Amino acid sequence: MKKFDKLTVCLDMRGCPNRCRHCWLGAVPNGNMEKEELRFAAREFKPLANTFEIDFWYREPDFGDNYRELWELTEELSDVKTPHFEIMSFWRAVRDKDYIPWLYSLGVRVCQLTLFGGEEKTDHYVGRKGAYGEIVKTIEMLLEHKISPRIQAFVNKDNIDELCEIERLAEDMSLEKRCEQFGGKFVMFVHQGSCDGENEKFYDAWVTLDDLKKIPPKLAEKTLEHFGKQSLSEVFGETEHDLLLKLENDSSVTDFRESSPVFYVDRNFDVYPNVSTPEPFWCLGNLKRDKAERIAENYLENKSAAQNVSVTVPVCELAKKLGNPDSMRLFSKGDYFDYLLNRYCREM
Repeated sequence: MKKFDKLTVCLDMRGCPNRCRHCWLGAVPNGNMEKEELRFAAREFKPLANTFEIDFWYREPDFGDNYRELWELTEELSDVKTPHFEIMSFWRAVRDKDYIPWLYSLGVRVCQLTLFGGEEKTDHYVGRKGAYGEIVKTIEMLLEHKISPRIQAFVNKDNIDELCEIERLAEDMSLEKRCEQFGGKFVMFVHQGSCDGENEKFYDAWVTLDDLKKIPPKLAEKTLEHFGKQSLSEVFGETEHDLLLKLENDSSVTDFRESSPVFYVDRNFDVYPNVSTPEPFWCLGNLKRDKAERIAENYLENKSAAQNVSVTVPVCELAKKLGNPDSMRLFSKGDYFDYLLNRYCREM
């Protein structure tokens, strides 16, 4: 088998403290992998790539108490180490006074946090009471350590009237001014997310063009700035109706394979490509039962049900079978294709 140019492997070693209702990775039980299992995964996959990288999370970063030790171990096991992402654990931030200084020591200068509106709505969507208060406290702590908070908002028809609470919080905390004081930049933006994983359950409440008028002006302005767009309709995409008109004669297929893939390993050692929600039809094999080389071959040969469908079933067939021509819901073309593909695989 020809080696990958680069292979990144991420283990869900501890899981996540939250059960977010928008999460494309799903709301599955937490695992408790040990360090030796991280070493095992590295031994299995490293020979398959010219450049190899491994990480100890793909849901909640730094959730385990030994996050520093695991970070150092992934540096040891990797040929290259990606800098810490601008994603953090607010659960850990409010429970570990050394966590945010540690992030700063790694060069992190921006951290993204997600809100769904005010306290009640955010707690509901994060799936944990007290989450909103922890996020607000974390924002203060980030500012104290000269790290700019970046506020992401997910929206559907259920919470769109709550977006004003996010704009109000940013104003009350003077986030733009306080970031500027230490040379940072405050960013906030809103989008609907991809319609897969847990978020697919909100298809019936998906935003339409009329909803975009309800997005508060400052949040709308910052969203356009973040995405580099001229209008909110560019950010949120086209209606399902219009997309179906474009796709009804599209006989193309989609090949997700790449020379530098990312593989996700869940708590049971099932392996998935970082393409869409890790459902069974995306599974490439199990690292405990199958050799890593066989898992890689399944990826390269499009053996999973989802990859097989994506390269054999034309887009027009997916659209004809599962599209809703009466729907005014807004999607990007790529996200809409993923939605159709996942539904097709689930209903096969």
